[in-house]
Amino acid sequence: MRLTDRAFVLLLILPAALFLAAFVGYPLFLLLRDSFHEVSIYAPAEGIFVGWDNYAKALSSARVLGAAQRTLAYTALALSAEFVLGFGAALLFNALGRRSEILRTIFAFPLMIPPIVAGLLWRFMLIDNIGIVNHILEALGIIADASDISWLGDRDIVLFSVALPNIWLTTSFVALVLYTGLKNISSELIEAAKIDGASAFQRFRRLTLPLLRPVIAVVLILRGIDAARAFDMIWIQTEGGPRFASEILSIHIYRTMIRYGNVGEASAIAMLFMLAMLLMSAAAFFLIWGRGSAR
Repeated sequence: MRLTDRAFVLLLILPAALFLAAFVGYPLFLLLRDSFHEVSIYAPAEGIFVGWDNYAKALSSARVLGAAQRTLAYTALALSAEFVLGFGAALLFNALGRRSEILRTIFAFPLMIPPIVAGLLWRFMLIDNIGIVNHILEALGIIADASDISWLGDRDIVLFSVALPNIWLTTSFVALVLYTGLKNISSELIEAAKIDGASAFQRFRRLTLPLLRPVIAVVLILRGIDAARAFDMIWIQTEGGPRFASEILSIHIYRTMIRYGNVGEASAIAMLFMLAMLLMSAAAFFLIWGRGSAR
């Protein structure tokens, strides 16, 4: 029997569809189901239907709202630093051309390090008294003693401190993706703008940025989602401390489910978290990519 083109395409995507259904769709269904039940991790088969109670508890919990605020702050801090540093590096690579090959290779080294290893490395670098960062600052005369700054113990700066490994680890990803986008911009357009008398800033603002909008949208959405769901790098450094000052939603969900054994409430928080990320991703896609393409 001869297959039509449509049937052949459906046959090709069938394995991927089955994989997604088994390993993504079914767990999501269980998550949604548990969010409407009172389920204990110690007796998962004895769930009691409670309707929207778990969602009401999550939305009225000061602990959840605080974790949500810290998630937004952590994501904004990590994403803005990665984008600014990565964009600057991409522009430098583009300006150097082929001479940047070795530099790009070195710049990509952090991508090879597992996140938990990066978190452990930065934990030892930032730890009080014996951390190399404080000893360097002391040697430079910036602080009087190596114990003056408690990077992971001060509630006012701990969120910034736990974001450093994320920034260090993934700035190279942002830089390389944006560099690829820059290389795909036609050199003929750039030369035509130069001939027309456009300055470097004008070419960047009116030519490079608009053409780079789709790449920027993809980078911000991917990195924003990845930063918002960060867990391992923060957990290995502070476990959400001190006094929950670095507890973001992913850590709070873990604690609610594993430490406190409340599967239903943790599932409701996770569903709200996922919905918020979907809405923010859609908004970013429309504002950065959609608006640019409409022009």
